[in-house]
Amino acid sequence: MTTRRIDPRAPLALAIAVLLAACSGQPSVSEPSLPASLGPRPASPAKIEIQEPAPSTTVSGTKVHIVLTLTGAKIVQGTSTTIRPDEGHVHLYVNGVLVSMNYGLEQDIPVQQGTIDIKAEFVAADHAPFSPRVWSQDVVITVR
Repeated sequence: MTTRRIDPRAPLALAIAVLLAACSGQPSVSEPSLPASLGPRPASPAKIEIQEPAPSTTVSGTKVHIVLTLTGAKIVQGTSTTIRPDEGHVHLYVNGVLVSMNYGLEQDIPVQQGTIDIKAEFVAADHAPFSPRVWSQDVVITVR
């Protein structure tokens, strides 16, 4: 049996990233300043795009299936404070609110009726953003 060792700083980095996203105090997805303890943030060659749903789509139900493409980088499963510009995770935002920290390029996210704005971000393995941030284009859809 193999034992995976988790960097003891990883939970702190994850907590900081979640707090930055959740407690920014603004409804839009702004670029929060990071604590100096995380150090300078590298740039990433990654590009992330939302393939599904298509912009201006109308969908029914309480979930929306999201399909992303990622080029120039790969998704890694573990959280780590060892940062590489070509490795990381995906964060999904609905109407500027972080709703998912994902280790894949497809998933269903819960939604409510109305017009919603979906945006994806490729973040470093510690769940904090690259500099500059790696964002998809916004995709605005209607949920019935």
